[in-house]
Amino acid sequence: MVTFAQTAAEIAAKFAPLTLPERLVAASASVSGRITFATSFGLEDQAIIHAISASAPAIDIVTIDTGRLFPETYDVWAETETRYGIRIRAVAPDRDRLETFVREYGINGFRASLDNRLACCAIRKSEPLRRALAGASAWITGLRAQQSQHRRATPLAEFDEQHGLIKINPLADWSARDVARYVADNRIPYNVLHDRGFPSIGCAPCTRAVRVGEPERAGRWWWEEDRKKECGLHLRPDAALVPARALIPESEFA
Repeated sequence: MVTFAQTAAEIAAKFAPLTLPERLVAASASVSGRITFATSFGLEDQAIIHAISASAPAIDIVTIDTGRLFPETYDVWAETETRYGIRIRAVAPDRDRLETFVREYGINGFRASLDNRLACCAIRKSEPLRRALAGASAWITGLRAQQSQHRRATPLAEFDEQHGLIKINPLADWSARDVARYVADNRIPYNVLHDRGFPSIGCAPCTRAVRVGEPERAGRWWWEEDRKKECGLHLRPDAALVPARALIPESEFA
C-alpha cells in the first residue's frame, strides 16, 4: 500500500517544472480522497483560489473565521466568492472554549504572555483547522520558503504527522514577486491591506504594517521575539513552540 509519505514525495518530485494550475491538477490526480485548501485570503491564498477555480474545482476550500479578522479580510472574502461563483466553507472556534478564555484572561488577554497568545491561537485557529481537515487526505497551504526563517525549509509536499495527511505547499518555491506578478496578471481580487504595508495578514489585534527593510512576517505578533512568530498551524518537527494546554484537551495536540 502506498503511504501518505510516499505520495507526498512523488508530488514534490513532479511539481518543480509545473505552473501553479498544473501543480493543483497533478495533486488532484495523485491524491485519493478529499483535498482541502485552507485560505486566510492573503495574496498567496488568492492566487491558489484563482488556480483552483480554473483548473481543479473539486478541491474543497475552507477558511477559519477567528472572529478577530480585519473588515478588509471579510470584504475580500465576499469579493472572492462573487468573482468565482463559489461559497467558501467557514469554520469557527468552539464557543464554550472561546468564552472561557475571554472570561479568564480578557478580550485581549493574549498579549499578557506567550502562553496566553498560543492558547488563543489554539482556540481560534488550530482546533477549528483540525475540524476543517477531518477526513481529508491532503491539505493545501499558501506557505512559501521565503516568508520567514522558520519557513525556509518548506517543501513542495510532505507528510504532516500532526494531522495525518499530505501537506501540499504549491508556492513553496515562489518569491513574493512571483506571487504579486501572478495576482496582477490575472486580475485576482486581493486584500487592500497589502497596499498599506501588510505583506502578512492575520487577526486584526495581532497584525501591523511592516516597516521598510523588515521581514514579511515582522508585523505578526510584533511584541514577541522573532523566533516565536507562529500560531501553531505550521509548526515543523524541530519547532520550539509548544501550545498552551490549559484550555485545550491534550488529545488535540497529539
